[in-house]
Amino acid sequence: MTDPAKAASADSRLGRIAVIGLGSMGLGMALSLKRAGFDVVGCDVSADAVARLVAEKGRSAATPAEAARDADAVVSVVVNAAQTETILFGPQGVAETLPKGAVFISSATMDPDIARRLAKQLEATGRHYLDAPISGGAQRAAQGELTVLASGSKAAFAKARLALDAMSAKLYELGDEPGQGAAFKMINQLLAGVHIAAASEAITFAAKQGLDIRKVYDVITASAGNSWMFENRVPHVLDGDYTPRSAVDIFVKDLGIIQDMARNAKYPVPVAAAALQMFLMASASGMGRDDDISVARVYARNTGTKIPGEPG
Repeated sequence: MTDPAKAASADSRLGRIAVIGLGSMGLGMALSLKRAGFDVVGCDVSADAVARLVAEKGRSAATPAEAARDADAVVSVVVNAAQTETILFGPQGVAETLPKGAVFISSATMDPDIARRLAKQLEATGRHYLDAPISGGAQRAAQGELTVLASGSKAAFAKARLALDAMSAKLYELGDEPGQGAAFKMINQLLAGVHIAAASEAITFAAKQGLDIRKVYDVITASAGNSWMFENRVPHVLDGDYTPRSAVDIFVKDLGIIQDMARNAKYPVPVAAAALQMFLMASASGMGRDDDISVARVYARNTGTKIPGEPG
């Protein structure tokens, strides 16, 4: 993470950054940029989200085009490829006003082929496109300690460098062509989705066996069966708290993209496919906007197993 004082001394005017999408990740990224000394302009469909940025001395814009005017970079932290395309090229999109030579930093998870297409379309207008999906969660976003999986031209990296340093603890430079970052992120999402589904299955099966699931958590996190997702998500089950940090429907989307990519490559992904079905069941049960570990609730309800926050 960049020391704001050092960054400021290196460049007395760090410049203007527009952040489009001020959800749990985007707001944290915007605040990290603000702490580093950037002039941050935010845009979101939620007035409450924009108000939270303004309360921290950021500025607001009514549309992406307005936010991008005179910006050195736009950081797009929306949900998917369709929203990214709208932010770029839709009515009041940033391509209308983003200065030539500025960079669009795309942090949405998407199919690599779509990332390549959007990059080609934007770069034809004289702006740069950096394919830069993120990992780490809302807390790390707020701390400026994300992992960024980026690919793009040397010019795009050069324009984005200080902003990336302010938002990340680890920046991986994964190639000079957009799409590489997206591909790396999809491998991460395959593993993340499978690990959440496996953690849900394991902790609910432990409850079905009559085990003390808090003790199970202690044992597993000190044993070979542990995973980052088990360690991070199972406490939500222990507390019966399914407030979304990352929602079920995110993995419906991402594991769906993986299925499409695998089908096109004629590559079997049966474990990811099974995980997708569990997320689909959770979403179909009305949990799509709940925390992604809600897959455990599907297991619990289908088997009459008592876990915290569920009737059993």
